[in-house]
Amino acid sequence: MTYWKQRWNSEGGYREVLVIAIPLILSTATWSVQHFVDRMFLSWYSPQTIAAAMPAGMLHFSMVSIFMGTAGYVSTFVAQYFGASQYHRIGPALWQGVYIALIGWLVILGVIPFAEPIFRLIGHDPTVQSYEVDYFQILCLGGGPYIASYALSGFYSGRGQTWPVMWVNAFATVVNLILDYALIFGRWGFPELGIRGAGIATVAAGFFSLFVFIGLLAAGDTNRTYLTIRGWRPEKDLFMRLLRYGFPSGVQFFLEMTGFTGFVLIVGRLGTASLAATNIAFNINTLAFMPMIGCGIAISVLVGQYIGAGRPELAQTSVYSGFHLAFVYMSSIAAAYALVPDVFVAPFAAQADPQGFSEIYGFSVILLRFVAVYSIFDTMNIIFCSAIKGAGDTRFVMYMTTILSVFVLIIPTYLVIAVFEYGLMVSWILATVYIIILGIVFYLRFLGGKWKSMRVIETTVQVPKPEPVKMRGAVKL
Repeated sequence: MTYWKQRWNSEGGYREVLVIAIPLILSTATWSVQHFVDRMFLSWYSPQTIAAAMPAGMLHFSMVSIFMGTAGYVSTFVAQYFGASQYHRIGPALWQGVYIALIGWLVILGVIPFAEPIFRLIGHDPTVQSYEVDYFQILCLGGGPYIASYALSGFYSGRGQTWPVMWVNAFATVVNLILDYALIFGRWGFPELGIRGAGIATVAAGFFSLFVFIGLLAAGDTNRTYLTIRGWRPEKDLFMRLLRYGFPSGVQFFLEMTGFTGFVLIVGRLGTASLAATNIAFNINTLAFMPMIGCGIAISVLVGQYIGAGRPELAQTSVYSGFHLAFVYMSSIAAAYALVPDVFVAPFAAQADPQGFSEIYGFSVILLRFVAVYSIFDTMNIIFCSAIKGAGDTRFVMYMTTILSVFVLIIPTYLVIAVFEYGLMVSWILATVYIIILGIVFYLRFLGGKWKSMRVIETTVQVPKPEPVKMRGAVKL
């Protein structure tokens, strides 16, 4: 008992991890709720809209993710600057993330005219294709604010002050869900727009969160201490360092999303029922996965802060504390997926056509058991990947994700479906194997310990001379 009490209260212990992680877990849980309810509404609307939402949404998020992962890496810069007490460098780091978001937005907007040929090439049912194009194009309009909001939230998560992130995301989710219901079904005087309404609601919520974060960062004390507004000027050296460490993180994020997007798109060749069931299984998995992302961010922050403070041994302690907590959580969720899968699938069937949904329901229950198996190894993937990224070991993460995505997930899935015609279950075995290998690889990299000697911030920095403050006729420095 004494050991566990000490582990709870010590630096890098369970309590310290939870203080940072709980608001982030709640924050990412709001994303899960948002996507879950969004997909649930679309499953009520029609089988075609739920079939179209996941491929279009994942393709859009795959594009966003490379910029989101790059810009969002400012949280590691913030964590290391905060740990090193270089507070005046935090605001400028945030702004470099905003500039990356603006570049990303321009790129994403440029893809809008190509949406129709992209989804025509994929070859889904014509009705599903039409919905995919509409949803994808609308989501692209809100890509920039979404990326910028993620970067600006790094000001709070990087310093371990995570409650504001949770509240902003919670209110944005409320905005999204209200508009979702109103615009999908045409309630309260709004037009019935179906899947287009779901896209508009998501974009509106993204703009909402961006405006709130800007308002918070403009506060006087925050701006004076951390230069959150005054540090807006581009800095070539800082921008290039963010690209150097953040871009591999963005590529890794992109490849993970692209891998699963490619998987979903290939599975779509098996028919609407297989595609819809895969969408539902992944959507249900976000209920567990997204809170795990919150825990991963907390680990990355603690590693960054302790590395910045020159205390890598406490960084390692915090990682294992986070892993213990995440493993208990994910094991419980995995058991529920395996033992009572109907509980999770039932909401999607509640308002759907029983005859049209019966095959989808049966597939979804089976696929959740695959999710139960790989969820345990996904814990290793998220925690240990986040740990080494928090120190700056982003290139290894990028290389391994590239190799495994291409040679374990995408190419084999295409072969088993398009060439050998083995069907849905074999493709899901491949997805499970991919996540298992990914988790083991990142754990072994963490054990190697190379990350302990890494830094993303400059080792020496020119501290600006404080401005003189006039007090009662005198000048006090």
